Amino acid sequence: MSDQNKKIEIGSLFTAEEIAARTRHLADEIRLAGFNENVLVVAVLKGSFVFAADLIRALHYAGVSPQVDFISLSSYRAGTTSSGTVTVLRDLETDVAGRDVLLVDDILESGRTLAFARDLVLKRGARRAAVVVLLDKPGKRVAEIDAEFVGFNCPDKFVVGYGMDMGHAFRELPFIGYVVGAD
Repeated sequence: MSDQNKKIEIGSLFTAEEIAARTRHLADEIRLAGFNENVLVVAVLKGSFVFAADLIRALHYAGVSPQVDFISLSSYRAGTTSSGTVTVLRDLETDVAGRDVLLVDDILESGRTLAFARDLVLKRGARRAAVVVLLDKPGKRVAEIDAEFVGFNCPDKFVVGYGMDMGHAFRELPFIGYVVGAD
């Protein structure tokens, strides 16, 4: 059987219900940390789009009304390991000067992408920039960055689902899983 025809097995890490509950709690944490006015949520695409949408709705219910923008950064391409170089594929359209910026991403792993994004918005004059990630995988960190708001600590597995992919597949899964045998 060729590699293209092999069935990929996906194990489960976090259910849709666990993710929803944790996202609501993160929204409350963000509000309590003082992100209440003039807040800009910047979703780091593509992996964060599902989490960012749910977090924005949870922020609404927590009493926060953020504006939203998107940035697309890449260090992975279609592979499963970081290339080490961050490329801006789509830049922000919103002026961040004087704003409280929440950088929302799916996973903090090497830290290169989020360190790049934080440096970028701070250089552009953001009042402060906080990182919100669904998953934190600290064992792979190469950049000096930590997230202020973390959904879950992640085991050292290649994760997919809930917007995260492997070679553009599995983004549609309503839960967070891992690729069996990819670690």
